[in-house]
Parts: sequence; C-alpha cells; structure tokens
Amino acid sequence: MSRANVTREDETLFRPRTAAAREPVAEDDSPRILDLDPEEESPFLRAQKRVPVRRGPLAKKTANRLKVVLAALAAAAALAVCASAIYSYGEHSWRFRLRSGSSVEIAGTQTVSRRQVMEVFGADLGHNIFLVPLDQRRRQLEAIPWVESATVIRLLPDRLRVDLTERTPVAFVRMGSRISLIDRNGVVMELPRSRKYSFPVIKGMSESEPLSTRAARMQIYSALLRELDSEGAHYSQDLSEVDLSDPEDAKVVAADPGGAVLIHLGNADFLRRYKTYLAHLQEWRQQFQKVDSVDLRYERQIIVNPDSSLHAASTHPAQAAPHPAVAKPAAAAKPLAAAKPAATAQVKKPAPARKPSPRTVKTSSGTQ
Repeated sequence: MSRANVTREDETLFRPRTAAAREPVAEDDSPRILDLDPEEESPFLRAQKRVPVRRGPLAKKTANRLKVVLAALAAAAALAVCASAIYSYGEHSWRFRLRSGSSVEIAGTQTVSRRQVMEVFGADLGHNIFLVPLDQRRRQLEAIPWVESATVIRLLPDRLRVDLTERTPVAFVRMGSRISLIDRNGVVMELPRSRKYSFPVIKGMSESEPLSTRAARMQIYSALLRELDSEGAHYSQDLSEVDLSDPEDAKVVAADPGGAVLIHLGNADFLRRYKTYLAHLQEWRQQFQKVDSVDLRYERQIIVNPDSSLHAASTHPAQAAPHPAVAKPAAAAKPLAAAKPAATAQVKKPAPARKPSPRTVKTSSGTQ
C-alpha cells in the first residue's frame, strides 16, 4: 500500500462524525469499530493481585501484653523505691525513737510487775522502734512464769504496746520445803505478795521432772475437782491436800472437825467413792474413835486404818476381837462395833508394831 492511500484511509477513519454518522451503526456494518472496543473481563477469571504487608517482629496481641507487663514492672519498681526511701527515713529519723519507759504501754497485768516487763525492753530504749525485734520480745515475755501469752505491736511514731495474759493458778504445790502456785498446765509460779489464794496443796511433784509430767498430773487433779463439784455440793472445798505421786491412786486429805483423814480414791469414780466416805465416817469413828486413813479403791470393801496415837496396843478392843468390825449401811441405828460379824468379812490380824493394822470393812449395800 502506498503512503497516499494510507493517509486517505486514515483521514476517512478518523474524520469527525457528522450528524448522520452519529447514528447507531449495526454491528455487522462496522466490524473494525467493534474490534477496537475493549472487551470486559469476567471477574471470576481474573487473578487477584496480592498486596504486600510489612509485618513486625512480634504479633500485635503479644506486643500489647508486653507493654502491660513493662508498665507493671515500672510501677512496682517505683513503689519499691518509694518504700525504700520511706523505710530509710523511718529507720534513721529521731521521730521514731523510744525516748523512755513511758513510751511502752502495758496492759493485762495483775501479778506481773511493770519492772519485770521493762527488763525485757530495757535495751530498746533510745533506739528506733523499727529495730525492735517484736517476736523475740514476745518470747522473752512469755518466759516469765506468770505470763501465759503476750502480744507486742508498734504504735507510730514512737510507742510500743504490750498486751499480757496471765496464768490462772489452781492449787498450791509443795516442792521440797517450798510452797508455790501451779496452773492447770503444770507451770509453777512464785507466790505474789499482794494477793491471797485458797487452794489445796498438791504433793508428789518435784522440780526435776519435766513439764509434760506435771501437766499429766494436773489433768488428774482437774478431773478430781471437776467431779467432786459436779453436783453443786463443792466437796473440793473440804480438801486440804492432794497427793498425785501415784497416777493410779489419787489420795486426798479431807479436813473434818473430828480430824483430818487420808482417803484413797483411785483413778476413777471420785465422786461416788467420796460420798461413800461421807456416808460411813461417823460410824467408823464410833468404832475406832479416830480414823487415820480410808482406802476406797477396792470393790465391795473398805479398808479403814485407825489413828495409832489414840489406840494403845494393850487397850484397843480391836486386838481382842478375832474378827474386824463389819459396817452396816449408814442408816443403821446401832454402832458399828455392836454389829455381828459377817461370814464373808475378810480378817486382818493386827501388826505387831505399835500402830494398829487397818480394819477391813465390808458394806452390806455393796458400796465401796
């Protein structure tokens, strides 16, 4: 094709359209124009373009958690610094010093003196209250025999408070030639000068035995008194001594207008056996004038030992009798000596010593 023809065709192709040319042309009449129009692509066949995303070294959720942890650590560090500064100030400031003994408040003392308490805190006077070892001071206070428990607290800025709970004595105790007080746990305490007590005297304990042994003996003592007073009669007030040397035999001395009597009560049934003693005491005294001891430990029999100081060996009627006296129930009108001896009564010959032998008495009612 020549250049003139190409130009002429181009002019024909790109010539401005007239009004007639602007009319719609059928598809069959202008195939060239149809070829020039872009063909729409189906969205299902076109490949999606991937947009590159720049990722950080940590995930977003992990980064947020890390920020929270760092913030918490920073806050904790700030609090620690503030606390250290405050403690350092309180440790060295003169405002927190125990100036004198009046800076120590003491409560709960009745027998323990203030001097005994201040001996524990004497080394702390003039020093900072934050340097006072509270647990150590509490243990030192509880080492005082009269102190059962103690509490020590700081009162800012410059005071200490001491609360004491004192022990409650339940009896006197004889150890050698010394008389002291003892509580329910077996702790021995010195007698106070300003207070008076009325208790039985416990025998059978020593200073060398451990506290656990004394505590076990005091459990027997507590059970004895609790049972004697269980019916409201307060028989424990009649006791002057309690011998706990034998755990299987609690021996008590009962004060009576006719004379003190040693009573063997064993290790159980204290109230029943003591009532048996009270029921037959007058009958025994009518027969023996004065009773030294009574053994109530055995079933269906009672061993009565007369007082040797009032019974001469040559004149005592029991030595001439071949059988011991047999007691009837306490309601019997006749004296015990006039009662006929029972066939089942046990016979004990008097010992050759000056002190007459015990008399075995069997009650017909079956009581001890």
